[in-house]
Amino acid sequence: MTIPAPASGPTATTPTSTASTPAASRVRAIAPDLARGLMLLMIALANMPFHLYGRDVAMSSMHFDGGDLGDRIWQAIAIIAIDGRSYPLFAFLFGYGMWQLYRRQLAAGATSLEARRLLRRRHWWMLAFGAVHAALLWGGDIIGAYGLVGLLVGWLFVERRDRTIVIWASVLGGLLALGALAWMAMGLVATLFGVTDLGDVSLPAVAGIDSYLASILARLGMWAPVTFVQGVFGLAVPVAILLAILAARHGMLEEPERHRALLAKVAVGGIAIAWSAGILAFLEHVDVIPVMPTTFWMLHTAAGVAGGLGYAALFGLVAARLAQRPLGPVSKALTAVGKRSMTSYLLQSVLFAPVLSAWGLGLGGVLTEWQGALYALGVWLVTVAVAVALDAAGRRGPAETLLRRLAYPRDAKAQPTAMRDAAAPSASSAPVPTVRG
Repeated sequence: MTIPAPASGPTATTPTSTASTPAASRVRAIAPDLARGLMLLMIALANMPFHLYGRDVAMSSMHFDGGDLGDRIWQAIAIIAIDGRSYPLFAFLFGYGMWQLYRRQLAAGATSLEARRLLRRRHWWMLAFGAVHAALLWGGDIIGAYGLVGLLVGWLFVERRDRTIVIWASVLGGLLALGALAWMAMGLVATLFGVTDLGDVSLPAVAGIDSYLASILARLGMWAPVTFVQGVFGLAVPVAILLAILAARHGMLEEPERHRALLAKVAVGGIAIAWSAGILAFLEHVDVIPVMPTTFWMLHTAAGVAGGLGYAALFGLVAARLAQRPLGPVSKALTAVGKRSMTSYLLQSVLFAPVLSAWGLGLGGVLTEWQGALYALGVWLVTVAVAVALDAAGRRGPAETLLRRLAYPRDAKAQPTAMRDAAAPSASSAPVPTVRG
């Protein structure tokens, strides 16, 4: 799903009266944060199976190879709607915030070089945060992966014209789609030759390691390929971030009322593509379609990019609707989580790993998948409660506070603002950054 760009690049975005209305201002404040708050629920549910152990799992995922009816129902929901869809959504929202930060620095009078230096410092520190997070608690950390891709995108693309970004996103997305179709074709051909079983190959269950010290090495061994392979070479994350920069330049989440038609098309089309591929992956998982294992794995992954974009567009439409009425407690709670997305993400690991891992309380060896999903929901609700309490006190999350203190140089033109200060300028009212080919 490619977001079309006007021929004249970002300068085609012009001020409109919509951006100055109270409703539009409020959408700008809540839409990205609302999406991040809901995304973190998906992240918790997607990561949960990696904290379970003691049963045979599928070759291409950590879902149990079997289970009772409750497990099968949950696996259907997860594989179709959540797995491989949450991290492209996370990448899209990260890229969106990356452009907002860059734009805010320029609006405060920074040069492009100074703004890019801030982005570079921030992404290096994200890579460091990810390494520490992986060593201590969660080898599937994605903070480091996004930091790495952020370094590359900030270097190569942040100042490029819309048309250049569209071309590169299309090329990378096309390569991802072609790879998925080629992998599926090979799987189907192998099936025709009778290859429907690849033996007892499965992903290692790091959560089942009894020794905490041994688990550190295992987590770091998991994190390194996740950071480089899934983060960069898997192409899904770079494509999502490039499209996010394009979307942020035109305020698609900050001013969704100006882009309702496009958001609706992306939401319907993206989610339909993702769920259709997810259905194939689930039918393969439960052996309804007897094909070689992993036949639909890359298709499921590639379609996840469309799903992540579709979910982001859907959240933008929801935010536009919420702008027409006073925010209720649920919306306020979700935006509170979104404003503290890194803290909430790290807190999930604090509540997952020591409770579920074999080196901790070991509940991951006892819970079924559907019970684990309920636990993940409970973990997310705890993070919501913490975020709401911090919001009521007017405080940022501790992870956000630490990252900002480390990343912002003392001479940065725009220093971190207080929680209740105004948001970054909208795409329609901010200065137009200088772009090159």
